[in-house]
Amino acid sequence: MAEQPLSAALEHEHQEIDAGIAAFLAKLDGGTVDTDLLSATVTALRRHIYLEEQILFPPISKGAQMMSVFGMIRGHGEIWRTLDVLETQADSAALRDSCDTLLRLLADHNKVEEPVIYPAADTGLDPQTAAQLADFLADGVMPAGWVCAKAAG
Repeated sequence: MAEQPLSAALEHEHQEIDAGIAAFLAKLDGGTVDTDLLSATVTALRRHIYLEEQILFPPISKGAQMMSVFGMIRGHGEIWRTLDVLETQADSAALRDSCDTLLRLLADHNKVEEPVIYPAADTGLDPQTAAQLADFLADGVMPAGWVCAKAAG
């Protein structure tokens, strides 16, 4: 079986993150606050932002992709700050509001990132960087304490 393109693997992570948030909200609607599920989903999203900012974006941020990458990094900051708020929520209504905000941010972000940025993962990376991205997608771990470039606003 052929390996899937990097763009498809990156989109799959988006789908898994969205599904994690949806599953958390479904449990929340049923009266359960699944902190383990929320934590795993937040960790997956932060890791995804890391791999984009540290591996994918640097080599494609020159030339035609420069402004798109800048917009994605700015969006990451807004998403990161929303995650920071979400992790402090204890009240079900506040958790729902934060998750709804996060889902809106992700939908807006992904509708640009997937068709504009991700094709460059398949065509704009040198073989070494493509292999590094594929390896990280498979089992990479974000370094402790790392924060995205625009986390502070």
